[in-house]
Amino acid sequence: MKPIAVLLGVAVSLLLARGVSAADPLGQTATVQAAPGAGTALLPAAEPTPPTAAVTAPATCSSVEDFFATDCPLTWYGVTLYGAIDMGGTWQTHGTPFNGVSPPGDEYLLSKNSNRSGIHRAPNQLTQSNIGIKGNEEFLPGWAFVFDLEAGFDPYSLKFANGPGSIAQNAGVSLDRQTSNTDSSRAGQFYNSVGYLGVSSPTYGTLTLFRQNSLTLDGVFAYDPLNASYAFSPLGYQGTTCGVGDTEDCRFTTALKYRVNLGPLRAAALWQFGGYGLNNASDGAYQVQAGGDIPNVAGGTVSLDGIYSYVKDAVAISLAGNTLPAMLPQVLTATISDDTSWMALARYTNGPIKLFGGYEWIQFGNPSDPKTSFTDIAGNSLCIGCAAINNTNINNTAFAAHNKILQVFWLGANYAFNDEWKVMAGYYEYLQNSFGSGAPCGDATKATCSGMYNAVSLAVDYQFAPKFDTYAGVMYQTVDAGLANGFLHRNTLDLGIGLRFRF
Repeated sequence: MKPIAVLLGVAVSLLLARGVSAADPLGQTATVQAAPGAGTALLPAAEPTPPTAAVTAPATCSSVEDFFATDCPLTWYGVTLYGAIDMGGTWQTHGTPFNGVSPPGDEYLLSKNSNRSGIHRAPNQLTQSNIGIKGNEEFLPGWAFVFDLEAGFDPYSLKFANGPGSIAQNAGVSLDRQTSNTDSSRAGQFYNSVGYLGVSSPTYGTLTLFRQNSLTLDGVFAYDPLNASYAFSPLGYQGTTCGVGDTEDCRFTTALKYRVNLGPLRAAALWQFGGYGLNNASDGAYQVQAGGDIPNVAGGTVSLDGIYSYVKDAVAISLAGNTLPAMLPQVLTATISDDTSWMALARYTNGPIKLFGGYEWIQFGNPSDPKTSFTDIAGNSLCIGCAAINNTNINNTAFAAHNKILQVFWLGANYAFNDEWKVMAGYYEYLQNSFGSGAPCGDATKATCSGMYNAVSLAVDYQFAPKFDTYAGVMYQTVDAGLANGFLHRNTLDLGIGLRFRF
């Protein structure tokens, strides 16, 4: 999308011409990468706490050279233009061709259509490329107005990220000829990351309204050792964890969110109101979170958080309808479910060392209100039993007789050798029970059989300039039994390198 490039160039030129402030409008935050279920979030270096009202403005960007050579942001009167561009290449033993609208661009996660080895252009491996504008303006002592509007895009195609759109592109295409596609809360909107406004106080907390991350997405950003990387973390690519089972619910377009810190303790709550007609992938949701930091534990700090979530009539878009050995075109299918989850998160920080751990228990049940037709968040019209009409279908009974239980575990570590070099490693495991109608099973004959997915990853990042870093990483994945149903291959090795610019 050419308008993205034009907007970026014009905005940078205007801000530099006026002289911009280096104030961070949301306090001390670190931009970290998101998932197709997950996106760019602004989180503190240690915890997902609300932005503070007090902002101190350091130096200003006085020239184009300063913009590229120093860490000064593009801020003017409390409003900041920010973004990230992440570009690179990957080699995969079993992959699929590049797709310019899929949020990751490549299928870094082992998928049903993963079928060929090769070298691909690889955007967004560590960070979803994005462009946004955010602000923090004090209107009363200790109180500030805050807002953030951000869109993720592909740096090669310059198109807005659109996960459901990438799946719709491959409907009617045989499994072995598909391009990369994955479901996502990013569905081609100009606000596909976030689009909220609110008020903030260091004492009373932060209240924000409209498009924002789920609490579980914030939790993944803060507690994933690979920072929710698309290329090196299943949590980042898939979005199952951040979306309470369905990646489209990693973000809610009409939501009210509140965060507050009480000394070393913190609490948060989110309520999603409205339904599909307001660009949500559910008919309602709520989440609650409690956590805190425990200092002086073996010389470091232990951070703990727990999150409970419920999502009504959640939507998951996929291609379904045929099983191997056939590779026939598949039908664009929406699976509707009521989802519940418990997430437990832990991190230990001691100087350059960070240790991470997480667990989520997710239950999928049949929907409260079965659907016969609706329009998804990407604008695709789906109806039940419409394969012969527009190649779509709706499944309201995927979890009949027995609910599906998915358990997700992860462990990992970061080590910062100095201000420039950091290494990250993680292990991830997904366990699925045998669910639905019929006898229990533990093989790959049906997608409802019990199964397992495993991944291990390692990445190294080198920050060679204030706004530039380069990285290299590897992830090996396997899938077995029910979670391998319909897969062309059951393992893959992905190697990736890239260059990232963040401002």
